[in-house]
Amino acid sequence: MRHGDWIQTYCGVAFYPLDPRPEEILIEDIAHALSMLCRFTGHVKRFYSVAQHCVYVSHRCDPKDALWGLLHDAAEAYLNDLSRPVKRLRELTLYKQAEEKLCSIIAERFGLSREEPESVKCADVLMLGIEARDLMSPLVQPENWAWCVDLSRECEFKIDRTWSPGEAEERYLQRFAELSKLT
Repeated sequence: MRHGDWIQTYCGVAFYPLDPRPEEILIEDIAHALSMLCRFTGHVKRFYSVAQHCVYVSHRCDPKDALWGLLHDAAEAYLNDLSRPVKRLRELTLYKQAEEKLCSIIAERFGLSREEPESVKCADVLMLGIEARDLMSPLVQPENWAWCVDLSRECEFKIDRTWSPGEAEERYLQRFAELSKLT
């Protein structure tokens, strides 16, 4: 007997987010769902997907951690994402636990270490600063963004074009295929 309710994925899997199993996690579902999710709960100048963000993180972390970088937000394909202030609420401890469990199952499914590598965390913060700089309206309370935006000042990479959901999905799957050949 499975725990909790299920969602139907893009590929037609009955997926139980509170009782995930590795064999039910498909890269096609992850790529499609993340390509349809907009970063910053949509508060950007133009659509910018979580999938595009993940592809960029995979290129900016240590090459040995690139697959982890690509998959670091994969749980959002099944649980969606919550904005940082909401996710950190004590009342959402159960959400956080479900996310941690799902991340562990995703890591198992793709042969990754259970712990997210430090280089992925650093690349994620760098991309956050670049995204804030390049995709958001002028920052309100810029001092609250300094921890990530300061990193982006030294980075020449600019997000001058965002991808459509279809392009983001295709590039995500291409990056996965490229990285899977290396492992």
